[in-house]
Amino acid sequence: VQLQASGGGLVQAGDSLRVSCAVSGIRFSNYVMAWIRQAPGKEREFVGAISRSGANTYWDDSVKGRFTISRDNAKNTVYLQMNDLKPEDTAVYYCAARVFASLNYFSMSEARSMERYNYWGQGTLVTVSS
Repeated sequence: VQLQASGGGLVQAGDSLRVSCAVSGIRFSNYVMAWIRQAPGKEREFVGAISRSGANTYWDDSVKGRFTISRDNAKNTVYLQMNDLKPEDTAVYYCAARVFASLNYFSMSEARSMERYNYWGQGTLVTVSS
């Protein structure tokens, strides 16, 4: 199983950036996908998640309205579009996959339960300068 995150880089505050996560080795459409980030010296924190069908998304309040998550089940890829980036968004961004029964529904508490995710990618670094 591989989750390959890419697209990170150095941007300025206010810029936009899209990171991607290409998944192989699992039936992608059976998995809720999430983005989790870890800033230097801090614990990992939930950013957002998307249901198996892509119909529902959940967000941490810190990124709501600025970030968008989407998925292409035909390409086995999940995307994180980040707009109006802030220096506090600087972190390594990880994608994670959790097998889930429901096609469309999962709760915020389930989305935030990082220990329940089955597979993790290696992360991609996003640095936002002020």
